[in-house]
Amino acid sequence: MNKNATLGTDLKSFIDEELIWSEIEKATNPEPSLVRDVIAKAKERKGLSPFEAAVLLKNKDLELDNEIFEAAIEVKKGIYGNRLVLFAPLYISNECANQCAYCGFNATNKDLERRTLTAEEIHKEVEVLEDLGHKRLLLVYGEHPKYDADWIAQTVRDVYSVTSRKSGEIRRVNINCAPLDVEGFRKLHEVGIGTYQCFHETYHQETYKKYHLAGRKTDYNWRLYAMHRAMEAGIDDVGMGALFGLYDPVFEVMGLLYHALQLEADCGVGPHTISFPRIEPAQNSDLALNPPFLSSPHDFKKIVAVLRLAVPYTGLILSTRENPETRKELLEVGVSQISGGSRTYPGAYSDPEYDRPEVQQFCIGDSRSLDETIRSIVGDHGYVPSWCTACYRLGRTGEHFMELAKTGFIQKFCLPNGLLTFKEYLEDYASEETKKVGEELIRNEIESYADPERRKLLTDRLSRMEKGERDLYL
Repeated sequence: MNKNATLGTDLKSFIDEELIWSEIEKATNPEPSLVRDVIAKAKERKGLSPFEAAVLLKNKDLELDNEIFEAAIEVKKGIYGNRLVLFAPLYISNECANQCAYCGFNATNKDLERRTLTAEEIHKEVEVLEDLGHKRLLLVYGEHPKYDADWIAQTVRDVYSVTSRKSGEIRRVNINCAPLDVEGFRKLHEVGIGTYQCFHETYHQETYKKYHLAGRKTDYNWRLYAMHRAMEAGIDDVGMGALFGLYDPVFEVMGLLYHALQLEADCGVGPHTISFPRIEPAQNSDLALNPPFLSSPHDFKKIVAVLRLAVPYTGLILSTRENPETRKELLEVGVSQISGGSRTYPGAYSDPEYDRPEVQQFCIGDSRSLDETIRSIVGDHGYVPSWCTACYRLGRTGEHFMELAKTGFIQKFCLPNGLLTFKEYLEDYASEETKKVGEELIRNEIESYADPERRKLLTDRLSRMEKGERDLYL
């Protein structure tokens, strides 16, 4: 563990911008033979260096781009099969002391209706989410001095305490909040959070300084070492990301990969998840309406595919910022987790007048309900929607999870456990139309299951679920 990360003082950036630019220059207009060599290496599922990722991203040959996409599909299917994890964001507060030029929560935005949920309001929101079928939540907070680690920890307790009228309880609470010190992260670990998620937004220091105008978030290095402090506090799983549209996308991908490598070198394991949100319109933000570095649909698809090849065992998260058509394409080339039925302001799930720009952080591209999203996942893709949390409750996290994943563990445990959580959803929450296509998918999956012993374990648990048992897993 880096001692400076522990102390939170005298931090030095480990993002070497000069090195990144030299590697980007070297990767520009790569020879087809080099591109194919990198693709061949990627298919071995051992990951890629940042330079090798840049080679793929700087390729301009559309035929080779298609080979990149095919390799990403092959790697994703080989590791994750047809399983897709679902979650929902739950906004706890939109009060924020930062001034980020691209965000609707900007402290200078006087038109935003500021709101922080009370314990009673959190309870109400969670009940709505549980009654929809959600089991995994990502709690989202603005950064404000009055909301410290103790307060955040209490909101986590509030969420876990809610049990709905059906089979509902939230089984995994992930956190997206401002970077804390080690002691603050330890308090979150003690109340049982899953993944700690924090996006660096942009790894380019001048751009970071340009768009972060006031608040603690102006401290580039404090944010850069957030994952180190979280892992020192005992949080095994961390999630990082960049906000695409602020700066050169190839630079940002390399920044993410160098961040992941540093975390692995210092802490023994890299990120559990990586996110790649694109800037979406936000209230009173000219920057959000006119991002300086727009990626074309093709180039954005390639970003996701290259991330899948570069970090094959890291979860890739896709939010509802993107529209259904884009989400459909990106699922194929690398995404392993998606949000569904998302709403992006405090109190949104119990708000009958949903879609109010005066309170939300950004505009949503996919406004389908959770049930509609699941029906599309199953019917259009043949994916198994999963809310599985067995690994976390059995201690299969962090470095241990990565070791298991590389031996085919995901297919052995995660897919059958995903089927069990999907069965639970179909029994308790699904519409008749979704239940029909879902039951057919489960039958097909069981028929094609290669291991007869595990097939028997699975069919036994599915039968027990039909008789009323819940929360069963292997």
